[in-house]
Amino acid sequence: MIDILAPLQNLSSALSGLVANLGPSIVSIHSRQSRLSGFVWRQGLIVTAEEALPEEGEISVILPGGDLVSAQLAGRDATTDVVLLRADTSKLVPITQVAAMASTGTLAVALGAEDGTPTAAMGVVSRFAGPWRSLRGGEIDARIEFDMRLRPTAEGGLAVDGSGQAMGMVVFGPRQRVIAIPFSTVERVATRLEQHGRIPRGYLGLGLQPVSIEDGGRAGAMVMSVDPQGPGAAAGILQGDILISWDGEALRDVHSLSRPRGPDSVGKTVALDLRRAGERQQIALTIAERPAT
Repeated sequence: MIDILAPLQNLSSALSGLVANLGPSIVSIHSRQSRLSGFVWRQGLIVTAEEALPEEGEISVILPGGDLVSAQLAGRDATTDVVLLRADTSKLVPITQVAAMASTGTLAVALGAEDGTPTAAMGVVSRFAGPWRSLRGGEIDARIEFDMRLRPTAEGGLAVDGSGQAMGMVVFGPRQRVIAIPFSTVERVATRLEQHGRIPRGYLGLGLQPVSIEDGGRAGAMVMSVDPQGPGAAAGILQGDILISWDGEALRDVHSLSRPRGPDSVGKTVALDLRRAGERQQIALTIAERPAT
């Protein structure tokens, strides 16, 4: 007689085994204001969600089994939602299996931790798309959305596929949608944070407002403010100038000029076409690193 429950029992056992295997790499993170999860990226280094972790106060890590250790901030990048913590303990077990890439319909498990015990949620990849830019200007390698319910303390934990391979860090996106920051993005950002403690971002030093240009109704950007110490001032841009093109391309989205630029933009010189008192001019601007705030 065929046991119709056998497939469900096999799935249940497989998921339970997956959690048990990866549990040693998932930790609880406590600060004065937050409770969230993280995962061991490398020995002594833990990755978690930047938006869920306040910038001030002491940080504690509860290891699987309940041991408590202190952690220090190694670096954070708000644009990609990645924080890197250092914890001086030999009990951390790094993640070793990484999925090549997710796809729509892939079974997904979100692993978190609460006070040293693992938590899990199951769902599927409901949407997979190509690279995108976060609202804070971070470059994310892929858009991975899940159809699952995530407990708040699991944010910063690990999203894995059915074979236990890591897809990325699980976080809450816009409208509390559950998404993953792909492991390739985490790897890229965490490596820079480990080496430099920060991610340099490009900076124009200009406050801009969208305007319409009379001839053809094209988009432009009026300079509303100029940081006297910024690259815009150094290039000779003045308040009231209207930018009409960027490196030979017509402006289409003023917000793309205003938001942070990636580390590769620092030191790059671009040609800006602008109008000043009705006259057209071209100015070379060298993008600088955004100053610390």
